[in-house]
Amino acid sequence: MHNRPLHTLFFGAALACACAAGPLASHAQTVDPGTGTLPAMKVQGNARFACGGIGSDESNAMRAAMKDHPLALLFARAGGEYLANVEVTIKSAGGDTALEMRASGPVCLVDLPAGRYTVEARTEGMTKTHTVMVGRGSQTADFRF
Repeated sequence: MHNRPLHTLFFGAALACACAAGPLASHAQTVDPGTGTLPAMKVQGNARFACGGIGSDESNAMRAAMKDHPLALLFARAGGEYLANVEVTIKSAGGDTALEMRASGPVCLVDLPAGRYTVEARTEGMTKTHTVMVGRGSQTADFRF
């Protein structure tokens, strides 16, 4: 866990993130020629996701890639310090679980089929939710605990 303000996320600060979930298939890393290497995308059902931001090159790559993914998730304390070990469940409007993972760092990129979803994040006995509409450009769900 880091004790840096969240705003440094977008100014190339080193981020730590590793995502773990149930049985997943990994894909090769993606390289953005302008910014560096992104973490490998993982697959769970119809969802794909990657968490990262380790080092300035990966942090820059994650920032650059946010526009290419329908949803980015950011996790921090109310004071701005990054959060790790956040349990995430994303459910469709019909209540089906689209993605369930543990984001052990502050940023994740998520690809889901178009539709309305409820994103629930849980950490340290607290739960926060955001409703998002996927398929209308990229957006960020910012969770402050």
